[in-house]
Amino acid sequence: MHEVLADNRYPGRGVLWARTRGGLLCGGYFLTGRSAASKERFLRQEEHALSVVPTGESGHDALRHYLAARERGGWLVFGNGEQVAVVSDRLHQGNGPYQAMEGLEYEPDPPICTPRITVVADLRTEPHAWFGAARRPRGHRTGADLLTLAVRELKPGDAVLMTTYRSDGERVEAVAPLVEARTEAGDRQELLAEVWAGLSPEVRVAAAVFEPGRLADAAIVHQRSGTTQPV
Repeated sequence: MHEVLADNRYPGRGVLWARTRGGLLCGGYFLTGRSAASKERFLRQEEHALSVVPTGESGHDALRHYLAARERGGWLVFGNGEQVAVVSDRLHQGNGPYQAMEGLEYEPDPPICTPRITVVADLRTEPHAWFGAARRPRGHRTGADLLTLAVRELKPGDAVLMTTYRSDGERVEAVAPLVEARTEAGDRQELLAEVWAGLSPEVRVAAAVFEPGRLADAAIVHQRSGTTQPV
């Protein structure tokens, strides 16, 4: 997985579902940024949630600041924008994962039109995960294409990753497909370290790894002024 991340110079935001070598299921979320405003963010840890918030006095920006993860009513939801709250509410109202992610749209940030990427995990049984991506199609169509895929039965060392962008360091394009990878991590902290090391230091902002059902105990790391700061 380190190589997969390192090969993508600017992945934007990413979601991860993995089983460590020690057999532990984990979810993960990370932020990268190129502009000053994108870099001035951190992951605020709450009882049953993680939120992306500004580091300073800057005002709220709906595309940069949002609920990134929530555990509620037997479900874990995490992703890169306001759709996390929407999907969580729909699940709480009795919808299944496919219905909860139905009708999602990509971000209104032309020309790149960043995909909305979301993971839903059922905490009531052995956690299964559903990945969702709403992206603008290539060509002239403007309605969102929505991919929803169930991911089950990860073996130790298996990891599934989705990022918003693919970049060679100069050109940035929106992507949606999943990437299947392998992790050498034995536990949650090692998985976080593996993700963090794979991100380019000049763009990384924050990352979190958490066990399903234990979001309040998420392992989090931030990059501030060139210094890695565990939280």
